[in-house]
Amino acid sequence: MTVMTALRVKGLDRRTLDRLAGWLAVGVAVSLPWSSSATSILLALWLLAVLATLDLGALRREFLSAAGGLPVLLWLLALAGMLWADVTWSERYGGLSGFNRLLVIPLLLTQFRKSGHGMRVFAGFLISVTIVSLASWMLVSFPGLLWHPRLPGVPVKDYIIQSEEFLICAFGLLGVALAEYRAGRWRSIVWIVALAVLFLADIFFVTTGRTTLLVAPPLLLLLGWRQMGLKGLIGAAAAGCIVGGAIWIGSPALRANLEKSATELESYEANDANNSTGMHLEFLKKSLSFVATAPVVGHGTGSITEQFRNAAAAGGGSASVVPVNPHNQIFAVAIQLGALGTVVLLAMWAAHLLLFRGAGIVDWIGLVIVVQNVVASLFNSHLFDFTQGWLYVFGVGVAGGMVLRERDLARSALR
Repeated sequence: MTVMTALRVKGLDRRTLDRLAGWLAVGVAVSLPWSSSATSILLALWLLAVLATLDLGALRREFLSAAGGLPVLLWLLALAGMLWADVTWSERYGGLSGFNRLLVIPLLLTQFRKSGHGMRVFAGFLISVTIVSLASWMLVSFPGLLWHPRLPGVPVKDYIIQSEEFLICAFGLLGVALAEYRAGRWRSIVWIVALAVLFLADIFFVTTGRTTLLVAPPLLLLLGWRQMGLKGLIGAAAAGCIVGGAIWIGSPALRANLEKSATELESYEANDANNSTGMHLEFLKKSLSFVATAPVVGHGTGSITEQFRNAAAAGGGSASVVPVNPHNQIFAVAIQLGALGTVVLLAMWAAHLLLFRGAGIVDWIGLVIVVQNVVASLFNSHLFDFTQGWLYVFGVGVAGGMVLRERDLARSALR
């Protein structure tokens, strides 16, 4: 008995299951900022509902597209990479787990190419992140009122995840505000901009993530270019310099964070294990040497930790640290799958950027998610991180499906 037949026996028809799958996707988006355990449970339930209503012809179409097929190709390379990895099978399976979520992208593209729940997913995520932001401000304003987080202003998870979620929501809202401005809908602009400012203020004055600070300028320039071309690009750069200067003056947290990075960079040669900037540089330097010894197909899936373990220096310090990833997505793939895997990774990112080449607001949301991941992945292995990885997969899958749905409807209208 198939899953679909079993569910029909229980009185669930295809339309009900489609609706259930849509709301479970909303549940995943709502839970993502808060709980990895809840997200995992909802992901499993969502997957069951989607598989029960799967249209194999529609799924095949997404597999054959660049946006849906390249993530699967990267996973297949990682699966094959297990064969030549010189590590235990447990480590090989652990390495493959980082690639597994990429298989969900074509499923999401298929689902939301026919579903009308896409905007509810993004609305659920925005509402959930807004509640995180309000809790963050409350913890800063009234210390000890609710609970004692590990870091001030970070109610759940960590400041890196929180600031990246805030940045995505802020720039998504700014794109919506500009669309509302062009449409002449003035009443909604005030609260949209106010909410975006709330997110940005938390990033710059409460929980300043250094990666987020590096992602913000490209998104600002992209927003300006998308609105007015070269004039918008120049205007965005000028506005960024003015606002950035004001924030630098008014935010002690921002200054302390950046000054700490500069100090760590200057003292890198001290080989201090507590120097996070120095450790990142050490990881990148070693990663280059790993890639050089197996440039074409890499050392195999799951080999990252073993490579760092073999290269660890005695005597302590950053050179003796053995990380589980090199804190760079390109190197995380290149060490395991070489140039072959790296080309597929870059092609996947390019395909997802091209998927959102339109002028609509959903295109902008998808573009923000992809650009944020690409830039942040220069300093982290975000596709392999739980929250950031699922944020990318669901963001691209849902927004991509919505964009494809709009294009299908537009083509139908022309016939």
